[in-house]
Amino acid sequence: MQISDLPYPDPGVPDARSGPRFLLWLGRGQLGGQLKSLAWGMLHFGGVAGLPYAVGLGVDAVVDRDADRLLLVGALLVVVGVAISVGDAMLHRTAVTNWITAAARVQQLLARKTAELGSALTRRVAAGEVVAVSTGDVEKIGWFVEAVSRFLAAVFSVVLVCVGLMFYAPELGVVVAAGVPVVALAALPLLPRATRRADIQREKAGRATELASDTVAGLRVLRGIGGEELFLGRYREASQEVRKAAVRSARMWALISAIQVVLPGLLLITVVWYGASLALDGRIAVGELVAAFSAVATLLYPLRHFEEIAQAYSFSRPSAQRAARVLSLTRTDAAERPAQAGPVGEPSAGGDLYDPRTGLLAPAGRFTAVVCGDPDLAGRLAERLGGHAVEEPDGDRDGGADRDGSDRSGGAALGGAADLGGGRDATDGPSVLLGGVALDDLDLDAARRLVLVQDKDPVLLSGTLRELFDVPASGAVDPGAALAAAQCADVLDALLQAAPDGVDDPMDARITERGRSLSGGQRQRLALARSLVTDPEVLVLDEPTSAVDSHTEARIADGIAALRAGRTTVVLASSPLLLDRADRVVLVDDGTVAAVGTHRELLHREPLYRAVVTRETDEEQRLAGLGLTELEEALTEIEESA
Repeated sequence: MQISDLPYPDPGVPDARSGPRFLLWLGRGQLGGQLKSLAWGMLHFGGVAGLPYAVGLGVDAVVDRDADRLLLVGALLVVVGVAISVGDAMLHRTAVTNWITAAARVQQLLARKTAELGSALTRRVAAGEVVAVSTGDVEKIGWFVEAVSRFLAAVFSVVLVCVGLMFYAPELGVVVAAGVPVVALAALPLLPRATRRADIQREKAGRATELASDTVAGLRVLRGIGGEELFLGRYREASQEVRKAAVRSARMWALISAIQVVLPGLLLITVVWYGASLALDGRIAVGELVAAFSAVATLLYPLRHFEEIAQAYSFSRPSAQRAARVLSLTRTDAAERPAQAGPVGEPSAGGDLYDPRTGLLAPAGRFTAVVCGDPDLAGRLAERLGGHAVEEPDGDRDGGADRDGSDRSGGAALGGAADLGGGRDATDGPSVLLGGVALDDLDLDAARRLVLVQDKDPVLLSGTLRELFDVPASGAVDPGAALAAAQCADVLDALLQAAPDGVDDPMDARITERGRSLSGGQRQRLALARSLVTDPEVLVLDEPTSAVDSHTEARIADGIAALRAGRTTVVLASSPLLLDRADRVVLVDDGTVAAVGTHRELLHREPLYRAVVTRETDEEQRLAGLGLTELEEALTEIEESA
């Protein structure tokens, strides 16, 4: 893989069982690049290893006054120099290529996993950790992948120097061969402690990054309540903890580096002292002494790569562990269910959307509204209807269905099914069905194409309005019609007024990052228009009008009903204006369907529904159910108590 070929057509399926396994999988995926880097590294380090012997031969030629041999040594030095230069340049090129391609592969894998999990990702993994993995951790992983080939080439050169000395100057070669393993492995006992300190540093840095991300995301709110300094103080404390951990880690690595300098120095002194005594006794030639001295001095260069690979692994292992933890997440429990007999086909058009877990049924081609007393439960239900994985908070595991297996609306429900707000994971139990086909069994692209979920806090990416609507769509809905249905006329005017001179079409006006220049209601309506443009088989909207006024909300409700006529639409809301436009209203209580009917029917016969929609208190509900005489008596009691 060359850099020009990136991104990968398919980054592959990673081995995310652990950090080391993930690193090994990355290495196997780049075996060709690693072999190229190793070959150039062997050329470079081979030249480095051959340089001392060439110098020794040159010294012997000068001592013997052999001009012809000296010319040959000069030619040999030229060859060695070329090998060192070319090998170094190409080693750097191939090693950096390995680094970039490994980082690109990891980033592609993370991007694919983000697209697969959607908004469920940040509920299962902290947003700051995702940022840390996709930035700093990717660099650490790439560093280790890059360093492997250089380390192997360095090992080759060390072995070459030791073996060469055994033949060139056996008496000195034995000393060097015995001392080099001690020098190379002396720091090994310190590596576990250095690794632990590096892990602590990375953990603290990750927490600081998460805190910074959360602070920046909520800065407007923090300023509004005067909490900005409080959170900045917390971030300063977290930064100081990171600094202290980094200093402790650096001290250990400094000790390792010192060992890598002191021990080779001691070996060099030993070789010079012993070699000088041998030369004085006439047991070795001067050239052999110079060659041995140069060889040991040269070993300082490849031995530094032993420290580098240890440091790279200690830093990349926790980074790979975090990346593997994110990449191991799945959107469903499909891997744990029995394998299907064959490929699952897409459901036929016009199928009902049914959730066996809650008993919720959204008939095909109808506008269904869902009312939940708990907004968090509504958000989790919306994600579940879209086939997204949902992590549930701990709570009661008992389901809301009656133990006899029938729900309170008379429809079929799971006896004792887990509550959506209970402690079980939302991936437990049956999957949502569309036209009788489980969404969990569909290909991810097909599931996303058929069912679109817009949560209560949609995100607008920066760019022009035209780019915002450049999304996969059926083509049946024009952007203009979607904008009109979402009541975006004032939004278009605002964008056009803020646009630079020369921009006459609001579709060419730019939206700032996350739509921060727009109000909450304007962002919400643009997001709704974008969802309407896609024209999916099933559109699930979670509180799509919570940030707009009642008059605009009524017009939006009419626009959604008209534009989505004949298409399945599910709206989770408690606004009477939206509920009154729905063909069918479903009340979900305690994780299961409690009642089904029209808005007006449920207002009259379901006290719980009336309490949720009208915000009645318990006392108001009691008074609403009393007769005239009982009401007068209750009012008298209230007046007397007052």
